Amino acid sequence: MVANARTACKTKARAGNLAKKNARTRAPTPPPLQAHLGFWLRFVSNPVSMRFQQLLEAKDVSVSEWVAMRTLWSRNETTHADLIAAMGMTKGATSKVVSRLEQKGLAKRQRAGGQTREQVLVLTAAGRSLLPLLAALADANDEHFFGHLRANERRALMRTLQALVQHHQMKDLPTA
Repeated sequence: MVANARTACKTKARAGNLAKKNARTRAPTPPPLQAHLGFWLRFVSNPVSMRFQQLLEAKDVSVSEWVAMRTLWSRNETTHADLIAAMGMTKGATSKVVSRLEQKGLAKRQRAGGQTREQVLVLTAAGRSLLPLLAALADANDEHFFGHLRANERRALMRTLQALVQHHQMKDLPTA
């Protein structure tokens, strides 16, 4: 019995020492979600993106189609490879977007000027006439979420977000 009592005492002492050691090495309590900038960016970004997606869907256009159309708008002719690079999407995903735009009559593939093999992508007349309406939806969405901010606050927010994009060398356009 004495041996068992000694063993029990040693076991309790070891457990006590282990508890003290664990108390000293216990990880600090993590900060709340609201302490993270990423939390606030997603908190704002999700509803902004969702509302814009719904506005576009009411016009039978997806966000990725909007981005492709806006990219094509800024260029007279765009090769498939250039559109892939501009959008930061895979070849297959970009091809699906272009095919959907073609099916809707908003974009078309045509032969490059004087070339027999190379194709370029262009907006159709219907795509060119729809794009300003879609851009107005983007403006209205911005106004809905950011219109209460003073002009200098909006510019500061824009500069901050652009600085993050530049610092982290983010290239892919948001398409989803």
